[in-house]
Amino acid sequence: MMKEPNHLKWNKLLGPVQNVANSCRKGAATNVIFGLALGYQSVIIPISAIAVNIFVSFSFSTMYDIVVAALGILSTIATGLAIDAYGPITDNAGGIAEMAGMIHRIRERTDALDVAANTTASIGKGFSIGSAALVYLALFVAFVSRASISNVDVLTPKVFIGLLIGAMLPVWAVLPLRWWRRFGDNSTLSLMEGTAKPDYATCIQILTDASIKEIIPPSDLVMLTPLIIGTFFSVETLSGGWLGHLYLESS
Repeated sequence: MMKEPNHLKWNKLLGPVQNVANSCRKGAATNVIFGLALGYQSVIIPISAIAVNIFVSFSFSTMYDIVVAALGILSTIATGLAIDAYGPITDNAGGIAEMAGMIHRIRERTDALDVAANTTASIGKGFSIGSAALVYLALFVAFVSRASISNVDVLTPKVFIGLLIGAMLPVWAVLPLRWWRRFGDNSTLSLMEGTAKPDYATCIQILTDASIKEIIPPSDLVMLTPLIIGTFFSVETLSGGWLGHLYLESS
């Protein structure tokens, strides 16, 4: 059930992809809106599957079965990470074929591989998000039990404030990457004219250093937010933050 919506979304021979392609005839804005709507629509079946899984697991053995279900999905994490690496490889192959001026038949083959890579990457992300929702629910129940909270009522102001803060965190954590420019216009012009050789090692090093530094603020946000909410507000507000974060992460 996690796989089928992604297969339908990325298979270029099926209706959804054809509809997105036809929306390009009316302009770029229509294409963006239609593609975004299709992406939202594709999560209906996976979210429904997760909801049914939680309900059935809880009916049989309360939280224990939910934890076991989460472990079952997490057992596929190695496969998910492996197929995620397939996407950039085929995408780069298509870009190299395009820049090298190869014949159109090669580009068609790399495009077919890119479609398969997009499907596998979507499947991997679906499994990751599904397992994260189940594990997050188990951790939330463990927190509520440990904090001796008998009831989490979203109608109380403290819990509702935490709900809003928790829903805001994933959006706040997605900080824009600040690209660092280390090359001047002269060197860029020389590369375009073919009079200079590109420095791949330096380019990769700049991007690696930038990505490592940019991941520090989101990591601090994840670690410090529970401490700040729990210290200056209450455990009820923190429980609301858990619920808000769980909702937005799953959606």
